[in-house]
Amino acid sequence: MPPGRERTPVTDEHPLPTKLNTNIAHPARLYDYWLGGKDNFAADRELGEKILAAQPGSLESVRANREFLKRAVRHAAAAGIRQFIDIGSGLPTVENTHEIAQRCLAEPRVVYVDIDPIVILHGRALLADAGSTVVVQGDVRRPERIFKHPDVRQLIDFDQPVAVLLLGVLHYVAEEQDPQGIMSRIRDAIAPGSHVILSHLTGDDDPRTMEGSINIVKRTPVSAVSLPRTYDQVERLFEKLDILDPGIVPVHQWRPDRPVSMDRRFWLWAGVARKP
Repeated sequence: MPPGRERTPVTDEHPLPTKLNTNIAHPARLYDYWLGGKDNFAADRELGEKILAAQPGSLESVRANREFLKRAVRHAAAAGIRQFIDIGSGLPTVENTHEIAQRCLAEPRVVYVDIDPIVILHGRALLADAGSTVVVQGDVRRPERIFKHPDVRQLIDFDQPVAVLLLGVLHYVAEEQDPQGIMSRIRDAIAPGSHVILSHLTGDDDPRTMEGSINIVKRTPVSAVSLPRTYDQVERLFEKLDILDPGIVPVHQWRPDRPVSMDRRFWLWAGVARKP
């Protein structure tokens, strides 16, 4: 997973980006490259290969994160949740949130949120006929604006449980930007019974390798850089939520569909929690 640092804070003076810079690597396009997509550029591919060389198992973690999304969405649907907000959704690829939900539910409602303009353009084009699904531009650091967006309010009933997906996005929020405060605002905005589905970059399994990967990214032009967090830090993000079994675990170990190796190297913690 790509580590690094945030370059420009998003404030009223620094609005959401609207222009595409193909000379700077971007997380959404980097993930697209790793997942075998075509919506990426030379800068994304170059950084992606550097990280793969420095951080063994990172590609497997990306794919395991996608599998975790599928299992967690199926769980939320089985728990009776019919609406989903996928923040930091990235570029559409195979088996997206709405496709998984549609296999479980007759008419799920799905909102995709991302900060990258290319994600918005591609998402709206590819998901135009996807039923009750919308794509909006937004920033996880400003959840209130996401939830107040007219397209979101039109589709999502916040008086009913909703699943909020935060897969691989909060590690782009620096400590000074208050990730726990962001989580508390998300928690306060959703109804009891709602689920929070989260995965987060970590170096707990191999701190030295993670540090080396971070140093690579720091030397590379990127639009956003990530901050690995420890188990305890990730656990604090779930404050006042009921963490479901099996707890916060390596991403491939969250309710796997088949037996998995317990000593496999991992770069992501994952968990699902319910608002009481």
